[in-house]
Amino acid sequence: MTTPVFRKVSMSDLDRCYAIESEAYEGDEAATREKIATRIQQYPEGFLCAELDGTLIGFINSGCAWDVVMSDEEFKELVGHDDAAPNVVIMSVVLDPDYQGKGYAGLMMRAFISAMREMGKKTIHLMCKTHHVELYRKFGYAYIKPSESDHGGMAWHEMIMTL
Repeated sequence: MTTPVFRKVSMSDLDRCYAIESEAYEGDEAATREKIATRIQQYPEGFLCAELDGTLIGFINSGCAWDVVMSDEEFKELVGHDDAAPNVVIMSVVLDPDYQGKGYAGLMMRAFISAMREMGKKTIHLMCKTHHVELYRKFGYAYIKPSESDHGGMAWHEMIMTL
């Protein structure tokens, strides 16, 4: 396996990020192009891209909050985001379907966790579907509860990692 390069996002990545998000997530759970643009513009420090042989293959994006409310839909547009807040909230962990199943997502998550530690963040929160709970546990996330969010009409679970 070739190791991807991990880097911050730039606005020139917007269309590729949107294409990956749209392809990898089901229906309404994918972020809109506008939401992705907002995340790139407002918090590029929390937006990690994975690039392989010059091609963007995946990304993780996030925002930061003092008080985390995972079911807050406005936060997905970074309403209430504060760069200085100690709690990271992941909004997307996504990999181009052509590159899934090859270990790249794990490398990307480890690079993201490391970057958040280096930034002095205290916790990382995320929501995932039932079939991903065990995957995130392997990275060190602890299960909190079923989420009140019905984003995309689906059931979600809240998880946390203390850094």
